[in-house]
Amino acid sequence: MLEGLKRINEYEWEVPVGYTGNMRVPGRIFISEKLMGTLEGGAVQQLANTATLPGIVKYSLAMPDIHWGYGFPIGGVAAFSMDDGVISPGGVGFDINCGVRLMTTPLHSDDFTPKIQKAINVLFSEIPAGVGGKSGFRLDRKELSEVMTGGVSWVIERGYGIKEDMEHCEDSGRMMGADPVYVSDKAFTRGKNQLMTLGSGNHFLEIQAVDEIFDEETAKIFGVREGQICVMIHCGSRGLGHQVCTDHINTLEKAVKRYGISLPDRQLACAPVTSDEGGAYFAAMACSANYAWANRQAIMHKTRKIFESLFGIAYEDMHLVYDVAHNIAKMEEHDVGGKMEKLCVHRKGATRCFGPGSSEIPLKYKSSGQPVIIPGSMGTRSYLLKGTKTAMEKTFGSTCHGSGRVLSRSRAKKELKGTDIREELFREGIYVKASHDSALAEEAPQSYKESRDVIEVVSSAGLAGVVAAMRPVGVIKG
Repeated sequence: MLEGLKRINEYEWEVPVGYTGNMRVPGRIFISEKLMGTLEGGAVQQLANTATLPGIVKYSLAMPDIHWGYGFPIGGVAAFSMDDGVISPGGVGFDINCGVRLMTTPLHSDDFTPKIQKAINVLFSEIPAGVGGKSGFRLDRKELSEVMTGGVSWVIERGYGIKEDMEHCEDSGRMMGADPVYVSDKAFTRGKNQLMTLGSGNHFLEIQAVDEIFDEETAKIFGVREGQICVMIHCGSRGLGHQVCTDHINTLEKAVKRYGISLPDRQLACAPVTSDEGGAYFAAMACSANYAWANRQAIMHKTRKIFESLFGIAYEDMHLVYDVAHNIAKMEEHDVGGKMEKLCVHRKGATRCFGPGSSEIPLKYKSSGQPVIIPGSMGTRSYLLKGTKTAMEKTFGSTCHGSGRVLSRSRAKKELKGTDIREELFREGIYVKASHDSALAEEAPQSYKESRDVIEVVSSAGLAGVVAAMRPVGVIKG
C-alpha cells in the first residue's frame, strides 16, 4: 500500500490534505485491497495535485480504474464552484467525449455464433478503423458546424437513426453551449472526413452475448435478456477533439498567469469557469462532444444496416439502451452541504451514473436509475449497471468507465505479440479483426485490470448496481 493514504472503509481510501503541496480538499479513492497493488504513485500524486485547484468542492475523486494520465488521473472526478472554480482540459482529456453505447438485437447467441466471422469481416470492411481511418462523409465547413451544434439530432435528421436513439443518449446526444467560433481551422480540417470512424487505441466495436443477468427487474426495463446478442461501440471525437484540447491548453497555459493561479503541474492549465478563456474552452469542448455523439450514432446506423442485410432483422428492432460520455466537463446541480449548487463537474475516464428520480435521465429509466456501461477488454466481460442515490451523494453521480490499464501501450507492445493475442482469443471463441497486430498487443486483456474486480468495487461501494454481464464474441479494433 502507498504511504500516506488513510483507510475510510473496505472500499474507500483518503488522500489527506497535506499529502502534497497546497491541497484545498482531501482526495478520495474507491478501490479494493486486491486492486491496491495496481495503484500507481504517480496517479495518486495527480489526484492530490487536482485537489489544489481553486474552487474544488468536497473531494478530488478517483474510481477503481484509476491510472496515470495527463493532468488529472484517468478515472478522476472533480467538481468546481461556479463562483471561484476553474475548468481544465486536463480534467477532460484529449479524446473529448470518448464514450460508449450499447445496442440490443433480437438475435440469440446460439443462432448468431456460427455467423460471427462473416459479421465481423463485413463490419470491419464497412466501418473505417485505425489512426488514419476516413469515412464516406465529406463535410464542408457549414455541415461540420451543424454537426458540432446539433450532435445526434443532425445525423438522425438525415436518416441515420430514429427518434428513440436521441432519447436514450446522455444529454439527448447534444450538449448545449457549443459554439464553432472557438474551434480552430486545423480542428475543422481534422474533423471533416472522420465522422463514422472508430479511430485507434482502446476504441472498438464489439459484438457481445448477454452472459448473466443479476437484476431481472432492471434488465427488463433496459431491454436485455440472457443469451441476447448486443453491440457495444466505444469511440470519441477523433482528431477534432484532440486538436480542440491541444489548442485550448495552449491558451489556458497563458491564462493561468493572468489569473494568478498557482499550479503544482503545468498539465493542470485552467481558467475560471466564468472567464472568457474558460467559456471559450467549454464552447469548443461541447462542439467536440456533439461530434463524438454524432460519430457513435453514425457507426450504430451503419451497424444496423449491416445486420439488416446479413440477418434479415428490422432496423427498428435494434434498440439503443444508452450512450454515456467518459471525458467531459458539465454544468450540473448537486447537493453540497444540504444545498443544491450548480457545479462544473469534470469526469476524465469516468462516467455519469445518475440515480433513480434524477431529472436528467430518460423517463424510461426514472425508476431504475440510468444505464451505466462498463466495457471489458476484448477477452473479458463487459457490464451493464444502473445509477444509484449513493453515487449522487458520494461522487457527484459518477462511477468508473472501464477496467483501467496496468501496462502502458509501449510496454504491452514490447512484452506481447498481436498474433498470439488473436490466436488466444480465437481459442476462447472470440473473433478479432484489427488494423494492425500492434493494436491487439496494446489492447490485450493482460494490459488491463480484470473487469470483475473493478465492478466489485463500484457495486460494493454502492456507486452502481450490477444489472447484467456480456461476454465478447467478436471485436473490431483500430
